Amino acid sequence: MKRICFLFNHDQTHQLAHSLPIALALAARGEHRIVLAFAKPAIRAEIERQADPVMLEKVELVHLTLKSGTSQALAGVLERLVPATKLLIYRDNLDFFASFDAVVVSEKTTLLLKTRYGLENVKLIHTRHGAGDRAIGFNPESARFDLVLVSGPKIRDRLIADAGLQPQQIALVGYPKFDLCAGNRFADTFPAPERPTVIYNPHPSPKLSSWFRHGAAVLEAFRGQDRYNLIFAPHVMLFERRYVVTVDPPSLARVRAPGTEYAREPRTHIDTGSPASSDMGYTNRADIYLGDVSSQIYEFLHTPRPCLFLNSHGVDWQSDPNYLHWQAGPVLDSPEGLLDAIDAAVASHPDYRPAQQALIDATFSLSERPSAERAADAITAFLEGQPRG
Repeated sequence: MKRICFLFNHDQTHQLAHSLPIALALAARGEHRIVLAFAKPAIRAEIERQADPVMLEKVELVHLTLKSGTSQALAGVLERLVPATKLLIYRDNLDFFASFDAVVVSEKTTLLLKTRYGLENVKLIHTRHGAGDRAIGFNPESARFDLVLVSGPKIRDRLIADAGLQPQQIALVGYPKFDLCAGNRFADTFPAPERPTVIYNPHPSPKLSSWFRHGAAVLEAFRGQDRYNLIFAPHVMLFERRYVVTVDPPSLARVRAPGTEYAREPRTHIDTGSPASSDMGYTNRADIYLGDVSSQIYEFLHTPRPCLFLNSHGVDWQSDPNYLHWQAGPVLDSPEGLLDAIDAAVASHPDYRPAQQALIDATFSLSERPSAERAADAITAFLEGQPRG
């Protein structure tokens, strides 16, 4: 029996659904000891919200904390700007991590366990989070994982070409988040719910997001109109801190939340970071997608529908793989005449539907077998030493 830790060392809850279904699938088999380790009480609350209580009885939940006074002091000073607690958790819990055969994670900071702290005997398994096209998802750090679980051939092929992974490091498993969230749907209170609903889903990175330059104009376009309902549900990290700091691309910007006047609009629903922002309830409810580079576009396209994108930074995107998803709909240089542009996107959707289907086929390798079960198979085979690739 192997000891497997599923680590949820996140500032927010948006990555949880990418690995929790796999943990529950493994726990149901009873072949290994499964531990769910979390750093924030809000993460435990979300685990308990999403998971079947019967299945939670089959796992152990562990709350990881900062143990040294130095770490606590550093976190107190730095946390408002950067995720200091998240990074210090590793150093303060090395004995805990060293006790496992494998640690399964959805992000890359856990590589510190190998690169900085030398835990070479612990296998690191990456589930990734989302199925987007941004370059950061295919950087050389990905090759440091012992096993990477991917949603479809697009991800597999680019990891090999751009990140230098070997085929035997990769398992094609589908998209476990669909197992947990595909049936979620936002129960709106719009006064006219039959009107088409747009979801505006900007990314947090200042050099990639449409929010900093065009977000206010987008919200303003929906004020006082009666053509569309609007769900404003940005990436949950956009408003997590007063300043947004990103490493790739390097950027820092002050972020301001939308004014209260928008919250008073009956045809506008604003969610600046609750768990509902990432459980597919909004993307399943919306009829039209408006965004920039968030990987949630692919979750929306699981059922092809009209899309349009804001090119707020003047990107030459047509042949750039980081903007592959912009083939799914019209691309706007500004939000001027936005409602008319939405009308046009709806009218032209049949022209984009073949491209959307091609994107979905490349992004998600789905089958009748649940993705979480396929991922559990891959992890078990890997830990038992069965050859891959």
